[in-house]
Amino acid sequence: GGPPAAPPAPAAPAGSPPPPLVAEADASAAVSWLEEPKPASGGEQRFPHASYPGLESQSPGGKTAWGIEGPRAIEPPTASEKEARRGGDGGLAPKGSSGADSDLVRVVGESHPHAAGRLHTTGEAEYTDDVRPPAGMLHAWLVRATVAPASILRIDAAAARAMPGVADVIFASDLPPGGQNALGPVAKDEECFADGHASHVGQVIGVAVADSIEAARAAAEAVAVEYGDPWEPPIYTIDAAVAAGSFFDGTRGDERTSWSRTGAALGITTAHDLEAGRDIDEAFAEEGLTVVSGEFRVGGQEHFYLEPMTCLAEPTDDGGISVLSSTQGVDKTHKTVARLLNLPAAKVVSKVRRMGGGFGGKETRTAFVAAACAAAAYKVNAPVRLALRRDVDMGTTGGRHPFVVKYTAAARRDGEGVPKLAALKAQLYSNGGAFLDLSGPVMDRALLHLDNCYRWPAFSARGVVCRTHTPPNTAFRGFGGPQGLIACEHILEHLATELRVPPDALREANMYAEGDALPFGQVLCAGEWRVPRAWRELREGAEVEARREAAAAFNAAHRWRKRGVAMLPTKFGINFTAKFMNQGGALVHVYTDGTVLITHGGTEMGQGLHTKVCQVAAKAFGVPLSACHVAESASDKVANSIPTAASASTDLYGMATLDACRKILKRLEPVRNKLGPGASLAELALTAWLDRIDLSAHGFFSISDERCGFDWAIQPGKHADGTPDQTTRGHPFNYFTQGCAVAEVEVDVLTGDHAVLRADVLLDLGSSINPALDVGQIEGAFVQGAGWTTTEELIWGDEQHPWVRPQGKLLNSGPGGYKLPAFNDAPRTFNVRLLSGADNPVAVHSSKAVGEPPFFLGASVFFAVRNAVRAARASHFPDAADAHLEMYSPATSERIRLACADKIAAAAIGGEAGPAGFQPKGSF
Repeated sequence: GGPPAAPPAPAAPAGSPPPPLVAEADASAAVSWLEEPKPASGGEQRFPHASYPGLESQSPGGKTAWGIEGPRAIEPPTASEKEARRGGDGGLAPKGSSGADSDLVRVVGESHPHAAGRLHTTGEAEYTDDVRPPAGMLHAWLVRATVAPASILRIDAAAARAMPGVADVIFASDLPPGGQNALGPVAKDEECFADGHASHVGQVIGVAVADSIEAARAAAEAVAVEYGDPWEPPIYTIDAAVAAGSFFDGTRGDERTSWSRTGAALGITTAHDLEAGRDIDEAFAEEGLTVVSGEFRVGGQEHFYLEPMTCLAEPTDDGGISVLSSTQGVDKTHKTVARLLNLPAAKVVSKVRRMGGGFGGKETRTAFVAAACAAAAYKVNAPVRLALRRDVDMGTTGGRHPFVVKYTAAARRDGEGVPKLAALKAQLYSNGGAFLDLSGPVMDRALLHLDNCYRWPAFSARGVVCRTHTPPNTAFRGFGGPQGLIACEHILEHLATELRVPPDALREANMYAEGDALPFGQVLCAGEWRVPRAWRELREGAEVEARREAAAAFNAAHRWRKRGVAMLPTKFGINFTAKFMNQGGALVHVYTDGTVLITHGGTEMGQGLHTKVCQVAAKAFGVPLSACHVAESASDKVANSIPTAASASTDLYGMATLDACRKILKRLEPVRNKLGPGASLAELALTAWLDRIDLSAHGFFSISDERCGFDWAIQPGKHADGTPDQTTRGHPFNYFTQGCAVAEVEVDVLTGDHAVLRADVLLDLGSSINPALDVGQIEGAFVQGAGWTTTEELIWGDEQHPWVRPQGKLLNSGPGGYKLPAFNDAPRTFNVRLLSGADNPVAVHSSKAVGEPPFFLGASVFFAVRNAVRAARASHFPDAADAHLEMYSPATSERIRLACADKIAAAAIGGEAGPAGFQPKGSF
């Protein structure tokens, strides 16, 4: 039995020289991950089961609404508090057969599966494109610009309309009288259908409608568009925009001009300044400083949600229209369609059941897709479905903003030799694309996170959004925050190199302390600043120092494999910085069988929002989680909703749902007094219905005025010492989600490939409503953040890539060329822990937001790769072993390989392979 034995190796001919000896350090060149068996992935997930009172327990007078004492920082709840929570909302919830005294209703703070998890994993979950086609449904395909920037001289759709199965081809001229073609979340500078000009390749010109997808696509491709000369020179990168002075508010340095193809300015300002501490010039003029200058570049990122943009629009018999779309912004879709078709808002219904991912890409960019689909359905008076193919989606909808950060920073050693930061001056540029979309607030959040977790005695930063001829970039998990955070960490690495201190020593010596004011004036109050604690716990628990020593020993023994370890902290502010957006509504129905139906303004994209909202309702009513259900999100159930974004949805809709539940519970008090404390919710509801008591309620919640809103239009005040006082502008964040991560990687010097050997994450999520869901969010965010900074690179036909045709087109518009993190890219050992003994008295049930904050921690992989590359470079340039390495993100295999700067790389790129490094081209 068994396979035959391999034949013996042939003997060397007589007189042959002996085989060459390979140095042990060089033997690693023969090892390939392609040939190694895939290692098993593992790790630990640890989280506390503590539950502390949150915002729901507070009243304006300082006491709780139900007479329970307010929360105490990180102390366990008393027995009376436990009893109150077990009974639901302040003891008002029914007890007895509903299970209020059993573990069935202790749903908040416990791990529960995602409400639709089984449907997701079995493939039974119904998404927008899975909905059963209504009678007479037609299919749509977009007509898109193939040349830009360019004027549109003529459109000929006669041949397309004459094709079999084609119902019509719709353009801007086909909109109803009074319909507004202009759209945009901040400025109405974009058009649903390009009319007269094409501003970027892929811009929508029209939409073809036919009885099949194939016929619709053929019709769209048969439309003849004649283009004229561009009205302005093409610009695709930040560098080109800066050189041409192409900015969204016409700002270039201190000069202000106006722009747009009509010659009128947008009427808004996107260039903002943030200053704090002493005068920046005086700070740099001090003696004894170590001063560094440089720039950092970080590329864009494709959302790559599993479900592309999809919409089903259906006219209604009252002259309105119903739109089912895969969107994070139900209200944005609702208003855009109503404006485009000149319909009363009351006759337009926008709804979504679930999304197959969103990541911010479906906050605003779904609006033009839904509007085009609705325009087609309205024109042909039939249901129309529009589902974007992956390459169409990627080449049209935009992604994360590329950034270029130019900086000058200074630090010193104090009298005891401790490295201390002194000053930071930074200029941030982002590539906004052809239209503004959300680029302004994205830049604002980058500015607000540029400090990360460190105190800069003098801080001055300016952010400008560049206007280019690429699709408009938009919201993406983190919303500009990660770009500011990673730039800060790059600057600290640069300073540490010049100071000749370990980067972690510089980080630890300059972390904020309680009572410190952030650059925007917000003060870190006692009990809420936990990064130093998390840093100490993770550094010890993950054995960081021992692993660094082990990596150094490994590197000394291997020439062609190098390892790196990096540790990063983060703080991420929770709120919409626009005050009006910090609100949410919910509608709750209690049925006579004791079940609860909830509709709220948020949307479900796999993150578990509906599950958490149901947990809040189940706790309030004292019923099992299975008794609560969310069916869909719809504008005719909860009007004027806010997009599901900013990681704030559980905070907003959890409290709004609780508000509605409390209204119903208040009405049920007389019934409960009559039936006794053992009555179930079903008994209470039936009796209340017979007594003509309303069992439905609308709930509403808004963040306190004192804890939200930052108005950049307001000029900063002055402190008594003459330094800027940013508090006059407002209070941007309700609280901060905080944490740290350690990543350990191994780099193959010969190929530039890398593997994440281990990652450890510790995050402060207060008292988690559902730890299992939160840990899943942390893991997904970390890997997505690692992908952003390593494998994922968008390549456009720009000044750096003139061979891509047509210019302005996305080259790698699919998974074949755009490299998402795969199974092998996930950490082989992945440990996630939630900080214990943490509360958050300003959010529902003392929880904290989780969607975006862990994303940046994935950048620890980038800095670990950078450390491994530095070790490789030290082997070839010993004199430059301590030199600063200016490595841009993403650290793709190409960038890693060339940055290692060995003799093979030098032969490929020449003299540029020296200590200063070689920078491969990129679409920044």
